[in-house]
Amino acid sequence: MKALLSAITLEHLYLSAGIVLRICAIQSVADKKNPHRIGTGLFWLLFGLTFLTGNFIDPKADPAINRPYYIAAGSMVVAMTAIACLKKISVGFYNESTKTQKLEYRARFGNAIFIPLLIIPIVIFSLSIAFKINALIGLGIGAVIGFIIAICMTRPKAVQMSNEGRRVIDAIGWAIILSQFLAALGFLFNKAGVGEVIAVLVSSVIPENSYLMSVVAYALGMMIFTMIMGNAFAAFAVITTGIGIPLVINLFGANPAAVGALAMVAGYCGTLITPMAANFNVVPAALLEMKDKNGVIKAQLPMALIMIIVNIIFMYIFGMIK
Repeated sequence: MKALLSAITLEHLYLSAGIVLRICAIQSVADKKNPHRIGTGLFWLLFGLTFLTGNFIDPKADPAINRPYYIAAGSMVVAMTAIACLKKISVGFYNESTKTQKLEYRARFGNAIFIPLLIIPIVIFSLSIAFKINALIGLGIGAVIGFIIAICMTRPKAVQMSNEGRRVIDAIGWAIILSQFLAALGFLFNKAGVGEVIAVLVSSVIPENSYLMSVVAYALGMMIFTMIMGNAFAAFAVITTGIGIPLVINLFGANPAAVGALAMVAGYCGTLITPMAANFNVVPAALLEMKDKNGVIKAQLPMALIMIIVNIIFMYIFGMIK
């Protein structure tokens, strides 16, 4: 079992995602009821190619060797951006289940319909504990297992599964790529030395002997930068380099493990209230067909504000506990 699981790599998951996106692209082009079927199909085709061709880039190789692939990948990103900016992505016809059929499914399964969804985190946690499997690989395996269970429960037709999957992807639209773009942007910011610039600016404003103000700057910096980036992981590298390490940890000797973990929580406070965190705030609104596209953000705002205050207090207290 362990040997079989160890044989599964992220590359397999990326290839699977690329294949699914190519199927969506083909179906989109064939969907004559989609007013922008060519643009929609081309967008998903290019997005799928980024997954399918990533293995050609060797991070250990001479940059000159990878240059053609860098240019190709960059060109695809520019093309996708152009398609989105020109609003050439739209929804089409999916032959989805009728309202009556959906009500029948609800009456038949009840809350059991959530079983395939709940299986995913259970599989991730179990594989991580039992076999030390990478969380992302566990996510892919969990998604496949959940998918199989959903098929066994509902027994849909193959065409229906494909159409429903395309409907969800089209409903999300271009926002589906935000997470990858913003994570890459955070990496570039860190490489460009944005963290050092932030350190100089913050140091010129915060009193050198104020641990409290350093903690406030670290927590709020994580929250605000996450709101801008839409990704707490991307913000963490920049803000921790600029504020966390030089001020909170080195200057005041705070516990790195404690303040680092709490800094991520502070970042998640920003995730709750930014449209840039598309997967959390834009996608649910689209999938639930909410009239107010910012409805999720508005509902989460009070909790985010409470959490950031509590988080600052915790960082101030537990940061000094060694």
